Amino acid sequence: MIEMKGATLITGGSNGIGRAISLARKALGEDVVVLDRVPPPAGDGVTYIEADLADFAGLESLIERITIEHEVLRLVNCAGIALIAPLADLSIEDMRKTMDINVLAPAILAKTISRTMREVGFGRIVNISSRSALGRPLRTAYSSSKAGLIAATRVWALEMAGTGITVNAIAPGPIETELYRQANPPESPMTQEVIASVPVGRLGTPEDIAFAADYLLDERAGFVTGQTLFVCGGLTVGSITG
Repeated sequence: MIEMKGATLITGGSNGIGRAISLARKALGEDVVVLDRVPPPAGDGVTYIEADLADFAGLESLIERITIEHEVLRLVNCAGIALIAPLADLSIEDMRKTMDINVLAPAILAKTISRTMREVGFGRIVNISSRSALGRPLRTAYSSSKAGLIAATRVWALEMAGTGITVNAIAPGPIETELYRQANPPESPMTQEVIASVPVGRLGTPEDIAFAADYLLDERAGFVTGQTLFVCGGLTVGSITG
């Protein structure tokens, strides 16, 4: 089998899960392009392009320019927003904004980049969804958008089947990123309660998700498409008690 290197484009690749995936791809010798609103740390060795994924007017043309300069054969849609509120306080604007960033922007990226993939006859698309797609309080907008991304993953996989392009999703459980630690101090009772609810007894790490992404992005994973891999420490299986 011919090794398909090309470039990997990662949205939200400057921090957290996106950065872990970025560093993992760089370690494999790939050209990595990061789209984000903030730059990654110096020394990551990636091509950084500032981008606002909500700017749909310029997003498609930006991606077209990127694909001229880089042969993008792998796409990771990692950027997303989580606006938390009970249904009684749900804002129509927040719902629209969440769907725009978490579903519509990934669709625009996949639509544009898959053109290059089709020409080459090879491509890997990985969408970062969430375990919250199965339901979680206070997350009408977020959970709906992440469930929508899983549905889109299945549709794109069917539409691109036979082209050499696979489309899959990863649905992380609670992952200990910098933002997570800021909102959930390790010593807080709520954080301890979350950890206790995870069957494997710990929070996930960004590297856990990067390892899963490496598998789905590999050229040898060509028989896996339309799937959602829950990387959640067993949360989607059930409780270890009761």
